[in-house]
Amino acid sequence: YFLLSNLSMADICFISTTVPKMIMDIQTHSRVISYGGCLTQMSFLILFGCMDGMLLTAMAYDRFVAICNPLHYSVIMNSCFCHFLVLLSFFISLLDSQLHNLIVLQLACFKDVKISNSFCDPSQLLRLACFDPFTNNLVVYFVGFISGFLPISGIFVSYYKIVSSILRVPSKGGKYRAFSTCGSHLSVVCLFYGTGIGVYLGSALLPSPRNDVVASVMYTVVTPMLNPLIYSLRN
Repeated sequence: YFLLSNLSMADICFISTTVPKMIMDIQTHSRVISYGGCLTQMSFLILFGCMDGMLLTAMAYDRFVAICNPLHYSVIMNSCFCHFLVLLSFFISLLDSQLHNLIVLQLACFKDVKISNSFCDPSQLLRLACFDPFTNNLVVYFVGFISGFLPISGIFVSYYKIVSSILRVPSKGGKYRAFSTCGSHLSVVCLFYGTGIGVYLGSALLPSPRNDVVASVMYTVVTPMLNPLIYSLRN
């Protein structure tokens, strides 16, 4: 529940970076944002979005320990280690956020730029950066490794170990109970990473402003809204 409460806090902050501005734009019929405001919104969006992913990875490890090493659970997942996981998630997310800022700050001209979205979407801002292509790609791949490959790999390895352990359980009832403890977490992981990866791959392979907006709303609004419902129903 300590990790879950931090995930909830990250979700609240994540959704607060975009929705209030979106509502204000709808009310005032103005879709203008300042240079500083755009950078600030993007920074916090990446910070809390990446932190969501890192906390989901920590929760996958928590499920791995609970199922594969139940007798050592209270020793391994002690209070100090849980606080360390949260702090590590925050600092990795902060690094990711500042790397995005580093790229976008290279924009020589950031005046009258049109973004086909309801907020300052990093995937669209990165296309405007004035780095040379090699450096730009290098930083983008490094950021992608930190915020995408690293947490997804951690979740995959944890669930590979979990499934291997569950398959050795002789009774069907035992297998069902073990799988049911991971159901909520798996639902949130698929929802969060499915929409997030869809936005970046979609914008790269089949650029479509309408599809980008729909997918962006899914992972910035719908996913954080569904997380508490999924976990509450599970409880």
